[in-house]
Amino acid sequence: MTTTLDRAPRRSTRPARGGFGRLLHAEWTKFRTVRAWVLTTIGSALVICVVGLLATAAVHERGGDAPGALPVGPGGEAVNDSFTFVHQPLTGDGTLTVSVSSLTGEGEGEGEDGGGGGAGPKGGKDGKSALAPWAKAGIMVKDSLEQGSSYASLMVTGAHGVRMQYDFTHDTAGLPGEVSPESPRLLRLKRSGDVITGYQSLDGDHWTEVGTTRLPGLSRTPQVGLFVTSPSVAESTGTGTGFSPAVATGTFDTVSLEGGWSGGPWLTGQVGRDAGTSGSYTRSTGSEAVASGGGYTLTGAGDIAPVVGGPAASGVRTVENFLVGAFAGLIMLVVVATSCVTAEYRRGLIAVTLAAGPGRSRVLVAKALVMGSIAFAAGLASAAVMVPLGGSRSAANGFPVLTVPTATELRVVVGTGLLLATASVLALALGTVLRRSAVAITAVVVGMVLPYLLATAAVLPEGASDWLLKVTPAAGFALQQSVERYDQVVSVYSPATGYHPLAPWEGFAVLCAYTALAFGAAAVLLRRRDV
Repeated sequence: MTTTLDRAPRRSTRPARGGFGRLLHAEWTKFRTVRAWVLTTIGSALVICVVGLLATAAVHERGGDAPGALPVGPGGEAVNDSFTFVHQPLTGDGTLTVSVSSLTGEGEGEGEDGGGGGAGPKGGKDGKSALAPWAKAGIMVKDSLEQGSSYASLMVTGAHGVRMQYDFTHDTAGLPGEVSPESPRLLRLKRSGDVITGYQSLDGDHWTEVGTTRLPGLSRTPQVGLFVTSPSVAESTGTGTGFSPAVATGTFDTVSLEGGWSGGPWLTGQVGRDAGTSGSYTRSTGSEAVASGGGYTLTGAGDIAPVVGGPAASGVRTVENFLVGAFAGLIMLVVVATSCVTAEYRRGLIAVTLAAGPGRSRVLVAKALVMGSIAFAAGLASAAVMVPLGGSRSAANGFPVLTVPTATELRVVVGTGLLLATASVLALALGTVLRRSAVAITAVVVGMVLPYLLATAAVLPEGASDWLLKVTPAAGFALQQSVERYDQVVSVYSPATGYHPLAPWEGFAVLCAYTALAFGAAAVLLRRRDV
């Protein structure tokens, strides 16, 4: 007797017809078999590199004012680190307390605060009193006398009251108000291992903490003492905001020490030299420190702060300078992205593509993934080449580069890829909606590239430029910004000097929002209308 067993049919391991993986493969095959698309994509990366190289082709004619390499702070950023310092080593733990009764300024110009908040410099021009809002007089614990070394400081300022600042980028507010003989400020720094705490007082009996910080790796014998410095003052000119060098003089009535002090004499000197935003105003006496009773009167110029972009940092290049060709590469990729869908409409092939897919929206997603990935790779590769190459080329030609933390540099490189990828998906979506390459390309250029060029070329008022970079897809270019805005550093913070009104990821979010709206409209229209 023979028994026949029913066997379940064997499942095929081959992908089902019209599967999403097959859609991706089909779209990739279409792209790589159209020579014009491949060459244009490669050309976009080359254009970004070529334009970047042209932007760094100039050679600095070295002279007495040739810029030198900028100091680098503990966080990897370029910094100013120039001030008059009366100091001695502190072995182990200890406390330094001073009373500051006066802070005055002298400069060459008369103007107003050019950013960073607060009132303008007090005084006038032609060598008269001109106290910069961020002139500083106070006490400091500094790892070494080398520029860029780690530090913590407590100070009075020209217009921002008592502040505790450390490692260049950190700033904490204390008591407001101006300092005077009738209203002095008592300042105290206490070191305990690598922890530094700042205290303030109006009468010497009641103390309040301003802030505390940890300086990892702080030397066992750091230099501790009194300092004075003054950045340049901002002034209004016929063409915008200019900067005039200035000095500051601080009066320290009493100086008291506790703990592991060397017991030796106080040493006086100038740390570093002027750099970046600080300007350099030197009176006939230069920087100086004069002992008077139990205190000192110090005069100095410079700044202790991160270097930012803007006109005060002339002769210094930023990472953005090496990627100035990104908008040209973006336009080329936009042409490719729109053609990926409009060419199928023009040749009547879109119906075949949609018939082979499991759903019209999934076809659009597959196209977007392929085109976005290709554009991302092109942007990432060109930026990864140009950032180090532009830096070395600039240094060889005599232009220092504004150093930024590694994380910022990585964000700029990856951000360039994301910028081109998102713009390409936006162009693909508009091509689907409009069905005409020329119209879709024009829409992207007018909505994204043109606002960026108008804002950064300084052809519009600053308010209009900020508005364009907030509400248009051009906001996405903020991903390429490497320089940061600091409230405690006076500069011209505008699109024309490299500053976007939105933070990098905020600007990218605006571009993504436009892309999502266009992509959603494309998906709806693709499902509802006949092809």
